[in-house]
Amino acid sequence: MIKSNNRATFDRLRTEYPVLFYNSYHYSFEGNKIKFSFEFQLSDTLTFRPSSSVTIPHFPQLREQLHTFIDNMIFQLGMIELVSYWKSTCSPTIIVKAGMLDDERIDWWKDLYYNGLGEFFYLNSIETSISEFVTIKAEGKQHIVSKLPHLTNEYIVPVGGGKDSSVSLELLKKNGELVHPLIMNPRGATVDTVEAAGLQMDDVIIISRVIDPLLLQLNEQGFLNGHTPFSAMLAFYTLLASGLTGYKHIALSNESSANEATIPGTTINHQYSKSIDFETKFRYYYSKYISPELNYFSFLRPLNELQIVSIFATLPKYHHVFKSCNAGSKTNEWCGACPKCLFTHIMLSAFKGVDYADRIIGKPMLNIVSNEGYFDELTGISPNKPFECVGTLSDVQAAMSMIINRGNFEKLPLLVSRFKQRAALSEPLELLSQIQTDHFLNEQQLKYINLALNERVS
Repeated sequence: MIKSNNRATFDRLRTEYPVLFYNSYHYSFEGNKIKFSFEFQLSDTLTFRPSSSVTIPHFPQLREQLHTFIDNMIFQLGMIELVSYWKSTCSPTIIVKAGMLDDERIDWWKDLYYNGLGEFFYLNSIETSISEFVTIKAEGKQHIVSKLPHLTNEYIVPVGGGKDSSVSLELLKKNGELVHPLIMNPRGATVDTVEAAGLQMDDVIIISRVIDPLLLQLNEQGFLNGHTPFSAMLAFYTLLASGLTGYKHIALSNESSANEATIPGTTINHQYSKSIDFETKFRYYYSKYISPELNYFSFLRPLNELQIVSIFATLPKYHHVFKSCNAGSKTNEWCGACPKCLFTHIMLSAFKGVDYADRIIGKPMLNIVSNEGYFDELTGISPNKPFECVGTLSDVQAAMSMIINRGNFEKLPLLVSRFKQRAALSEPLELLSQIQTDHFLNEQQLKYINLALNERVS
């Protein structure tokens, strides 16, 4: 991805818009749906009013008992939604009128904003520090930590339409756990994944999120834009869904590979809010300031990308419905021209063969010369990884070695030949067998992971 020199724009906008206010939030119930909105104000003429809703199948009759929890959660959702609007001007001060934050909570939010916007700062050529980039002040009411006595040992599984959430759904279902898919802004692949799992859309928790059109207009006018920590936002939405439904466990599908920095030697990570660092800090925050009884964790954290694909390769019912391409998400297609498509092709080729991956993605990704730049970033030939949700350099290098060792080529595909000439083959055995210990799974959940690794076919 190309860097832009927007330092002068950053300085100018911070002068023109010195304060962003989080004024208020509002929510209401409509049948089995909770609807809410926020007001963020930049100036007398620029006010953002984004809105969202969460639809809960079979909504329990607990609204009055959950009032304290809901009120706190909607406030917290405003704090994470705020970052998308703050980044348009990077105002040096945020004043929170909608709720109270003590010093520890302010530091927590600053840490999330700063690390979650690492890619945004880097690609806009903005040099700043966690102590300088923003000051947060809070003037509102105090929110109360909730007890949630109605929780059951059932699972919410966020479904993004890719291979990872398919694996989580399948392993939990296979081991007899009650799972409830959650989808934000449903699209083809997410719906198809739920149906491939044998579940009904009528039972899916649906999050509908609408960005204020004013933000899109400002982006067109040259205000600052870039990546925000989407998975952190999703994390707060899943907490709300968990409290409303009473399903205690929120099983994300973030793997250990997400911990690797995108820019080597820095903390800049496109997947920061999928990392173990964020997960650890998030669990601390919600346990202390929202409710200690909820259980947000990543079910696939003990695994790397290579291991996850080794399991996914044994689940053919998902192969023709999953989509991991951001560029083609609106049309439910693989674009065949981005790092994510190439990465997915490489990983699938390692276990199912190049011809099979060609059919799934729809293009011979390893024989397209214009993919060389992305290929070099994915395999470590270039110094930086692409800003995408992809595996580690070790994952990709091992997958390429597996492709070469599979053989069966009349002629080596262009990029396979490139790798063979420029990189040493690696031994994938350790990556395929080693379980990471830095995770929040209990003994039973870890057993499901180990069973899947033992039963896979490589």
